[in-house]
Amino acid sequence: MSDRAVRPARPAGESGPAEPGTTGRLRLLAVVAAVVTVGAGLGLRAVASGDVAKYGGDALYTLLILTLVVLVVPRMAPARAAGTALAVSWAVELLQLTGLPADLSARSTAARLVLGSTFNAPDLFWYAVGATAGWLVLRVPARRRPAR
Repeated sequence: MSDRAVRPARPAGESGPAEPGTTGRLRLLAVVAAVVTVGAGLGLRAVASGDVAKYGGDALYTLLILTLVVLVVPRMAPARAAGTALAVSWAVELLQLTGLPADLSARSTAARLVLGSTFNAPDLFWYAVGATAGWLVLRVPARRRPAR
């Protein structure tokens, strides 16, 4: 027996996994959010430059990872999903200390977009900003759930 079957329902206002009937809707919303996030990132690059584009892009990068986490595991609690996205973002940034992403980025545009090329410590903060923003957005539906 899974532990989900014996877990009590969460009171209204608490975050937690999605209700069983909402996973399809959450996945659809995650796909839409991913498309919107990519569009926002491209739009930001088109209209802004310098630190605004760079660090805004960092936050959006983590938001995109968060939408992918929700797409793959829609029942994951908002805090855990945001933490997972943040951990992936930080891991990719720290991987840049090895030089491997720079080598791959020189050969592939896709690798450059996903892995970046050079480590930049302030990026770690902006990834946290993106994860926090995503966590706050994910908490909204959790708060609206009626109590059982």
